[in-house]
Amino acid sequence: MKKRLTVKYDRDADILYINRVEPYAEQSSDELGDEIIARFNPKTGEIENLEILFFSTRLLRTELFSLPIDARFRLSEERSDA
Repeated sequence: MKKRLTVKYDRDADILYINRVEPYAEQSSDELGDEIIARFNPKTGEIENLEILFFSTRLLRTELFSLPIDARFRLSEERSDA
């Protein structure tokens, strides 16, 4: 079963979380640059989570904000039309 992409913002820590799965202890992590943390699957090496630090300040910048990753988006088969 494929996982849905979830996005959560922690206002107190000013971190945006983008998750394919819930984070777990076995994941390794690495900073991709510009205070963006990636958490990796220990078996496949795929990125499963992103943590974007100081997110609100990025919205105030004038330059384009981009992530240093490739992404493919597809509709989930378990779509809700809410």
